[in-house]
Amino acid sequence: MDWILLLEWVIKGFALVMILLTGFAYLTLFERRILAFMQVRIGPNRAGPQGILQPIADAVKLIFKEELTPAKSEKFLFLLAPIVTVVPAVVIAAVIPWGTQFEAFGRTITLYVADINIGVLYITAIASIAVYGIVLAGWSSNNKYAMMGGLRSSAQMISYELPLGLSFVLVTLMAGSMRPVDIVEAQRGWWFGLMQPVGALLFLISILAEVNRAPFDMPEAEQELTAGYHAEYSGMKFALFFMAEYIKMIAVSAIMVMLFLGGYRELPGLQNTWFSVDQTWWLGPIYMFLKVLAMLFVMVWIRATLPRIRYDRLMSFGWKVMLPLSLALIVITALGLVLQPMWALAPYILTPVLSLAAFGLTVLLLQNSLARRQHA
Repeated sequence: MDWILLLEWVIKGFALVMILLTGFAYLTLFERRILAFMQVRIGPNRAGPQGILQPIADAVKLIFKEELTPAKSEKFLFLLAPIVTVVPAVVIAAVIPWGTQFEAFGRTITLYVADINIGVLYITAIASIAVYGIVLAGWSSNNKYAMMGGLRSSAQMISYELPLGLSFVLVTLMAGSMRPVDIVEAQRGWWFGLMQPVGALLFLISILAEVNRAPFDMPEAEQELTAGYHAEYSGMKFALFFMAEYIKMIAVSAIMVMLFLGGYRELPGLQNTWFSVDQTWWLGPIYMFLKVLAMLFVMVWIRATLPRIRYDRLMSFGWKVMLPLSLALIVITALGLVLQPMWALAPYILTPVLSLAAFGLTVLLLQNSLARRQHA
């Protein structure tokens, strides 16, 4: 293997890890300031100008905080669980394209670590691994509340991984490829989120459940489980769980942008202008950053707005609404692609209209079901 190519991989991998770790630190500050603004509070503003050094203060506190290990816990698994949780959150970002490419040192440098033909399968496989760390944390703690949090996480993952995987099928059908770069380039003229808005909404709901964010934060419901699966963790072990959640937020937001919001591509209609990524390569990472930041803001907004839903309603919503609607959207998308040779605008008009109709029908059936349950 070319040692220069190997060095390039190492440098890009190190840069990606540093970006994710820095993003995790300041995402906590971003969330706390946004929540404070929405709740008419001040938020952290003491450590440095406008609280910009607050993540560093939090890190120092956690490093020097005493770490406790329950006497009757499974020591090895108790130590391993935070590592198993945080590693998949980092490596899943390796296949995400953050831009196109540029020339430097006589070489063509691509703005992604790995180019995998089956990148979509890689993402789904790695996303499924992180739940093992949560389950191991709950079981190894020898704590009933922690164990309940781990069980909730596994049941929630099984329920919402199905519509999540079917959302990947939607994008694969529309792009005709499972390679992340091909998926982004297929959205040159029109984003998949505009062609399949309901699919994008289902994907957003699924990733919220996947990373245990409100209103799907049942595995760590502090009112019910006293912090759930990480109840017995403190110090840097707790910090790893905290880090995994926020790095996964960045990663799944980037995946959402890649699949439905054009990735590093410009807005529709700007293909042949100065704002095109084909004209100016460094605009790609900027577009990606702004889109990911918008997605993170939506996640924080949802946390500040929606209350935690009841656990049986969470499971019922996943199996009775999300799964059937995802299957219907795959049929509708396939129909739009079949009709494309006859009607050139079928994917752009027919698919969104039928998807919204299926979504409306699902909501109507859900309302009727809830009304019958209340009368009973």
